[in-house]
Amino acid sequence: MMHAGLIATLTHWVALIPLDIPNPKAQMPEGLDGFTTILGWAKWVALAVCVLGLIAAGAMMAINARRGEGGEHVGRIGMALGGVIVISAAGSLVGFLS
Repeated sequence: MMHAGLIATLTHWVALIPLDIPNPKAQMPEGLDGFTTILGWAKWVALAVCVLGLIAAGAMMAINARRGEGGEHVGRIGMALGGVIVISAAGSLVGFLS
């Protein structure tokens, strides 16, 4: 019985705690414009490399399909597509995790 009274008292005191905790809007610190420009360029270069990788894997599949070995490059295409997904979603993933 003593536990029920203690729980009721604690619940009463917790209810009295104000919950007006400020939640400021996230803002980028000043002076990081150059850094975000570099990140943007890096993202586009990485995506261009992935596109070149897809083109190369497709060309290798076409060349080797004539020899009967075209299926070996499916893994390369899967890895390149996985890279495109990770690169494209990187900003959202970091924002979600932070």
